[in-house]
Amino acid sequence: MTRSTFAALAARATVTPSGPFTRFLPALSVYAAVTITGILLLVLPKAGDYVGPHDGDTLRLVQLRDFLAGQGWFDLTQYRLGAEGGTILGLSRLIDLPLAGLIRLFAAVGHPPLAAEALALTVWPLAIATLFIAAAGFGGRQLAGMIGMHVAFGLASLHAFTSLRFYPGGIDAINVELFLLLAVAGLLIERRRSAAAHALAGALAALSLAIGTETAPLVAVAALGVAVQWAWHGEAFARAARAFGLSLCLAVTAVLFATVPPSAYGEVSGNGASLGLFALAAAFGAGLSLLTLAGRDRARGLRLRLAGGLLLALAAASLLLAPHGLDGLLSGADLRVPEPGLAGPAETRAILTQIRLAPEIAGGFYAVGLFAVAVCLFRIRDRQQVEAHLLLGALILTAWLLTLATVRYAAFANALSILPLSFLITDLRRLSQAEPENINAGFAYTLAVLAAAPIVWIFLGTVSQKGIGNAITVPAMTHAVAPLSPAGTCRGAASTALLARLSPRTVAAPSASGPDILRFTRHRVLSVSATADTAGASLPVEIGLSPERQALDLLHGANVALLALCPTDAQTIAVARAYPEGLYAMLLRGEVPNDLRLVAAPKAGDLAVYAVRPQ
Repeated sequence: MTRSTFAALAARATVTPSGPFTRFLPALSVYAAVTITGILLLVLPKAGDYVGPHDGDTLRLVQLRDFLAGQGWFDLTQYRLGAEGGTILGLSRLIDLPLAGLIRLFAAVGHPPLAAEALALTVWPLAIATLFIAAAGFGGRQLAGMIGMHVAFGLASLHAFTSLRFYPGGIDAINVELFLLLAVAGLLIERRRSAAAHALAGALAALSLAIGTETAPLVAVAALGVAVQWAWHGEAFARAARAFGLSLCLAVTAVLFATVPPSAYGEVSGNGASLGLFALAAAFGAGLSLLTLAGRDRARGLRLRLAGGLLLALAAASLLLAPHGLDGLLSGADLRVPEPGLAGPAETRAILTQIRLAPEIAGGFYAVGLFAVAVCLFRIRDRQQVEAHLLLGALILTAWLLTLATVRYAAFANALSILPLSFLITDLRRLSQAEPENINAGFAYTLAVLAAAPIVWIFLGTVSQKGIGNAITVPAMTHAVAPLSPAGTCRGAASTALLARLSPRTVAAPSASGPDILRFTRHRVLSVSATADTAGASLPVEIGLSPERQALDLLHGANVALLALCPTDAQTIAVARAYPEGLYAMLLRGEVPNDLRLVAAPKAGDLAVYAVRPQ
C-alpha cells in the first residue's frame, strides 16, 4: 500500500470526536480518576506499610523527618549514615518542600503525626501520576491529534497503574523526573514551535536537573536537539530556541541559589546538585541565546559551525567541571560479591546480570524502548514528522543505551516511548477502521497496542518462565518500571524491633536493611544500598568475607558496637557461600566468635543482633 493511499484511508477513517471528552482537562480527569481508583482498590485492601518498597522511598522519609524536625534547608547530610560526620544523601529539597507542606497541612486539620505522614505519602505519588498522564496526553496530541491524545492517556495510565513508583508511598524522586522529562519532550515537539512552550521546557529541564542528576544525559540530548533545530532552520526557529536557552539559564541559576549553599559553590562534582552541572547547563542556555542573536541572517553552514563550536566548548568544559558526572549514575556492584547485582539495588543491574537473575521481567525493561526507537526510524525514513521523531528517537535511544548499563533508566525509556507509540497506534487504528475486512490491519493494530505496554512483556516472560499462574499476580504486574531487590531481606518495623529497643550505637548491617534501621531506630548504620558514595559502604561486605580475627579488627576499627545479620539476605548468603571461612559463613553455621554475643534469639525474618565486645 502506498503512502498516499494510506493517507487517504486514514483521512476517511478519521472521526471527529465531540462532547466534553474531546477536551484536554475533562478527558484527563477521567483517565486520572480511573487510574487512581484502580491503584487504591489494588493497594488499600492489603495495605501494610505506607512507605514504598524502594530504598529511595525510605531514605526520603528519613530525610523529610529530619527536615521537619529542624534540620537546615541546605543541610542534606544524614548524620546517622556512614562514618562520623554523616553522609550527604543528595536528595533534593525541592521534593521535601511539598511533602513537608502536605504533612503540616494534614497535621493542622487534626491528624496524628503518623496519620498525617501516611496521608501525605498517599496523596503525593497519585498527584504526580496525574501530572504524568497529563504530560503524555499533551505530547500525544502534538503528534497525532485528539485520538493520539487519548491513546497516550491510556498508555500513560497503564504505565502508572503497573509501576510502584506511582503507588502510595512512592516518594522517591524518579516519578517526578519521569513526569518532567515526558513534559519536556512533549513541549519540544509542540506543533507551533512557540516560544512559550520552549521556555516552559527549559524551566522544566532545569528543574529535573535539580531534582536528580541522573536526568542530565537526557536533558543534554533535548538541549542538543533544540540547538540543531535552530542551526537548521535559522530565524524561523530563533525565538523558540532563544526562549529555551534563556529559560534554562535563568531557571538553573535560580535553582542553584535556592538549593546549593554558598559554601558549596566551589564544588564541581557532577554527582548531586553542584556548581559543575549547573554551570554547564547555564552556559549552554546563555550560549544558545547569544547564538540566535549573532546568527541572524547567517547561512545554514555557518549556523551549524557556531552550534558545533558551542557544543565542543561545553564538552571540553565538562571534562574540567564534572569529569566524573556519570560515575554515580552507572555505579556497579561490589566485585567481591560473587553474584553481581546483589551488592546494590536491583535497579543498578546491567543487562546481562538482569537476564541471568530475573529473565522473566527483562523484556519489560528493554523491549518497549527498542520498539519505539525502531518506530522513530521508520517514521524518519517515511518523512513523517521527521524532527519530532528525531528528537524522540534520540531521547529514547539514549535512555535505552543507559539501561544496558543500569536498569534504572528503563523507566525513562518506557515513559518516553509512550509518545511515538501513541502516534503509531493512532495510525494503525485509523487503518483498521478504514479497512475492516483487512485482518492484517486489525492484527497489526492489536499487536502494536500490546507491544507498547511493558506489562505485556513482563506477563509473557513470566508465563514462559514460571507458568500462567505466576504471571497474573500483583508482584508480576508491578515490576514493569520499578525493579525490586530480592525478597527475604529482613525489612520492616518487626525485623528491627530488637535494635529499636537498644541505645543508639553504630551498626554494621546488610545494606538492604540499612534504610529501615535509619527509619525505625536511632542507630547509625554504615551503608544503605541506594547510596553509592557512603563512607564505609563496602565495610559490611568486607567484614562478612573476612576471617574471624580480621573481621573483628574491622569492627573495632569502625567503632561498630552492634552487628546485625539477616540469614535470608541475598547478599549475605552469596558472601557466605563464596567465603566459607568468613565471618558471615561462621555466623550462619551458628559459630559465634568470643568477641561477639548474640543479644537475643531472633524470630524468623528478623535481624540477628550481635553485640561487639569492646576491644
